[in-house]
Amino acid sequence: MTSPFPSAPVVGGVAALVASLSVSGCGTVTAIDYDAQAVTTYTWQAEYRPQGVSSDRPRNRRVEQFSAALLVNRNGERPAAAVGEADAQGLWWPPLPPRPTVDDLEARRQGNEVFSEPTLTKSVEYRITFTEAGRSPVTLPTRYDVYRQAVIAHETGRSLTLTLGPQNQSVLKAEPQP
Repeated sequence: MTSPFPSAPVVGGVAALVASLSVSGCGTVTAIDYDAQAVTTYTWQAEYRPQGVSSDRPRNRRVEQFSAALLVNRNGERPAAAVGEADAQGLWWPPLPPRPTVDDLEARRQGNEVFSEPTLTKSVEYRITFTEAGRSPVTLPTRYDVYRQAVIAHETGRSLTLTLGPQNQSVLKAEPQP
């Protein structure tokens, strides 16, 4: 989607910067057909560092990722593969991926490195897919608060007004319509 405003040259100062941001593609879209997604991921990882180097020297370490499991939450509904109950943010999580074995950890070692105990990390990626009046669907990244507003609107069958970020590359705000 392109901005209906011509791009303005930045002449200098804060006013010019604000004017340039306001015409560089920020806009609003009314979305009747949309899909709010939160991709929850568990990933096993371990830190490797040269033997004899302390762990407080981050430049001398590297992190290896092992198995991961992800689950797509759609519109706040429980995914079939979800394990347990939703967390405090209303998100469901996948089953844990297999923990790396000592053989897995040793296979990734380079030279004389030592490795840490594997840790399980959690991450979430939020996005909204929407269709604007006869156009192809668009999927853009967003934040938790925008995802939640879209979930609330979906539960009540309401459309959304989406505020898009610069160059229409993200969704900054979602407002359920009456």
